Amino acid sequence: MAKLSEWLLKLFGWQVQNQLPDFKKYVLIAAPHTSNWDFIVGIMARSASRTKMSFLGKGSLFKPPLGWWFRKLGGIPVYRNKRLNMVDQMVKVFNERKELILAMSPEGTRSKIQYWKSGFYHIAHKAKVPIVMATLDFKNKTINMGGKFFNPTGNIHADMKIIRAFYEKVQGKNPSKQGPIAVKP
Repeated sequence: MAKLSEWLLKLFGWQVQNQLPDFKKYVLIAAPHTSNWDFIVGIMARSASRTKMSFLGKGSLFKPPLGWWFRKLGGIPVYRNKRLNMVDQMVKVFNERKELILAMSPEGTRSKIQYWKSGFYHIAHKAKVPIVMATLDFKNKTINMGGKFFNPTGNIHADMKIIRAFYEKVQGKNPSKQGPIAVKP
């Protein structure tokens, strides 16, 4: 799959800058998320990097007929209609596993939003794992995987300055759907 993904990305003009750290555990945030194409390009980039990653996806994706496929790709279903504390659940998963790279979209949706969801940050902070940043820049057809990482300090607003600086010039497939790179005050 890795060779096929490399070939397809190159065929469509994408460049992959794979700078993923050699950590056993971390939260990888990929942004901006403005299109269904983000998932396809992201899966190909993951395959080309030969890195095993898990991702969170809405529960409806894991129903038949394709649910088995999303699980095989490393998907972990999120059921929004249930009152579950996803942060604590994922921290537990991090604590139980020797290796886990959890890829997340901080926006949590393809729609334009006012604020990023902060779950990625709280998972990384509580699990004591770094946040690694990745971009899907459709304007320049560049995927930057792991260009920057840091350990969250617990001061989310100060740490968001690091994140904002990394993503501010990146353009998603649908720029009109990109919201500000911020979490609720």
